[in-house]
Amino acid sequence: MVDIVRAHPAQAGALTALLHASSAYQGEYASILDGYAVTPGYLEANPAFAAMADGELLGFYALLEDPPELDLLFVADAAQGLGIGTRLIAHMLGEARARGMRGVRVVSHPPALAFYLRMGARRTGTVPARPPKIAWDRPELRFDVPTC
Repeated sequence: MVDIVRAHPAQAGALTALLHASSAYQGEYASILDGYAVTPGYLEANPAFAAMADGELLGFYALLEDPPELDLLFVADAAQGLGIGTRLIAHMLGEARARGMRGVRVVSHPPALAFYLRMGARRTGTVPARPPKIAWDRPELRFDVPTC
């Protein structure tokens, strides 16, 4: 059974390890995560939620509130294809609705664009590259938050 629970500051190391282990950020995309860490302070300041099964971290997301933005969404490589990402997006939209958000911005990792479109986001533009750390343009999307 998979539960989605609030991520606690004590999980910062595990969340950081999950994102650095992601095969989606290997090769040409590795530079964006160089030196990046999910910190306890970040988890205290921003709503973040983890998908857990029998104590195992399967994925997580973080939702920035002002302005509303899906800042992080990662699913462990071993949990890919199990519907974890879909559940995290559904949970995020519920959280956004509960917080009175009308929409949530996403600046996507290029290979994740098709996933976000399948989840109901719509493309709103492109965020230009910022070399040297981010040497590629990134799709910008928006989830409209359902009101009921």
